[in-house]
Amino acid sequence: MILIEAESFEHPGGWVVDQQFMDQMGSPFLMAHGLGTPVEDASTRVEFDQPGSYHVWVRTRDWAAPWKSAEELAQPKLEHCPGRFQLLVNQIPAPAIFGTERADWHWQYGGQVMVQKGLNTLTLRDLTGFNGRCDAIIFSQESDTKLPDSGEELLQLRRKLSGNDGPPQFAGKFDLVVAGGGIAGICTAVSAARLGLKVALIHNRPVVGGNNSSEVRVQLGGKVNLPPYPQIGNIVNELDARQGQNARPAAEYKDYLKMGIVENEPNVSLFLNTQVTSCQVDNGTIKLVETMHILTGHRQVLEGTLFADCTGDANLGYLAGAEFRVGRESRSETGESIAPEDADMMTMGSSVMWYSVEEENAEFAFPETPWAVQFNDLTCQKARKGDWDWETGLGRDQIQEFEFIRDYALRAIFGNWSYLKNKSYLKEDFKNRRLEWVAYIAGKRESRRLIGDVILQQQHIDDKAEFPDASVTTTWSIDLHHPKIIPDFPEEPFRARCVKTKIEPYAIPYRCLYSRNISNLFMAGRNISVTHVALGTVRVMKTTGMMGEVVGMAASVCIRNNALPRDVYERFLDELTDQFKSGVPSVYSDSLKI
Repeated sequence: MILIEAESFEHPGGWVVDQQFMDQMGSPFLMAHGLGTPVEDASTRVEFDQPGSYHVWVRTRDWAAPWKSAEELAQPKLEHCPGRFQLLVNQIPAPAIFGTERADWHWQYGGQVMVQKGLNTLTLRDLTGFNGRCDAIIFSQESDTKLPDSGEELLQLRRKLSGNDGPPQFAGKFDLVVAGGGIAGICTAVSAARLGLKVALIHNRPVVGGNNSSEVRVQLGGKVNLPPYPQIGNIVNELDARQGQNARPAAEYKDYLKMGIVENEPNVSLFLNTQVTSCQVDNGTIKLVETMHILTGHRQVLEGTLFADCTGDANLGYLAGAEFRVGRESRSETGESIAPEDADMMTMGSSVMWYSVEEENAEFAFPETPWAVQFNDLTCQKARKGDWDWETGLGRDQIQEFEFIRDYALRAIFGNWSYLKNKSYLKEDFKNRRLEWVAYIAGKRESRRLIGDVILQQQHIDDKAEFPDASVTTTWSIDLHHPKIIPDFPEEPFRARCVKTKIEPYAIPYRCLYSRNISNLFMAGRNISVTHVALGTVRVMKTTGMMGEVVGMAASVCIRNNALPRDVYERFLDELTDQFKSGVPSVYSDSLKI
């Protein structure tokens, strides 16, 4: 058998690499995100020792199938399969059209193809522009080849056939290993590095920045450089693109600025396109993490004295066995007036934002989308842009169901746009408009929250409770999202509304920023130790960036004193607060702080 991982194609063309669901489905994959126009072919070369006829399988799925009726699944129609694509071998298509069968990831049989001895060219040809997805391709001369669809058996098959089944390579020992390169992760890594630590920053995308990158395009919310420690926020200022809107052109989010700040730190080793896949824990202490390169499958191990989980989803903490919570606590448990009467698994959702542009003297067609959410003149959204409130998955599992959540957002966006362009009473108003950008990396707000020695809750903020380890000052309102109900709409909500409760600026305890049961694990970002209600105020990115600065400072105290995060509070708090007062060295002058 010969395996080709799609994400390793030499020339991805217009296909994009999507890694958001690899912990659930086992791999990143290539996706044809063409906004209704077929994308440029992806191609690669593969060497065969034996020429002749081969059977071919492609791991793929019909991504619209979860919303199809039993009748539609029993009698599938190609036009109802949005992710159709072909595999060509030396420019000759395989017999099958892929992405047309099951809802789950599986090996779709493609028939027999002829290959020549030596190098052969494989091509992925998108047929729709609507998010066809290819995970991997297998060739075999045996027709009865049995291929596992998921699980450990598939993982081991991948490693064996790709040559990545040996021991992982040692990538170094670090004072601090940071998982997650969003704003919180950048600030954690840079803060620690400027204070003399040897730092590894691991990020599973090609650019850092997370929700503030050009891939997601969310503005930086919150304020910095506030009492009690006005020097906290200096690094956030350095990476701030001074851009105050969501869903704008890519250049406005200045990926180069954030990348440059990280790449110019001599004490930071940056591991892009790299996913943390496992970790070794000994008596409640993380010893090392194992990673996988998303494009090559190459595996490495990184040893660390300290670790910081800045992944948002608390992936590292979860792998390490850190205590965590998901969902809403009950009012009787926390005493919070905003909390629901009963605890549940409700979380805020994820946003897939988008925008359109208008061009005079040009008309733009858009395909019919029978597989998408269906609208009428009463339910369609008369929108030229989708902001934060195009939010899906409220109440769903934001980790295990995340591909469903993202895909439902795509069905809503494309279905709504198709209706506006083709059937709406407003179609004349939209004839000169075209979709310019639709995110495929969803902006997530809430999933796991790691538990620290203090769990911040509403009363602390309302009563301005004073903690000796006060650190980052949060300024955003308690901003909680709920589904927006559209009357007579037949599917689940895809829009959200926010309910805001004003607060006075409040300093978060340092003890919310480290795990209570994993001794050397910090956290910064939306995964810190807060209730669902308190998350509403701490989750915006200028605030999470300041958390990163604080974690970097605390890590430097740990290394200087051969201490652990809890020891900093119990034995070295004065040293930490002195660091808060002086802040982290900045390349910007005070005059540029905002």
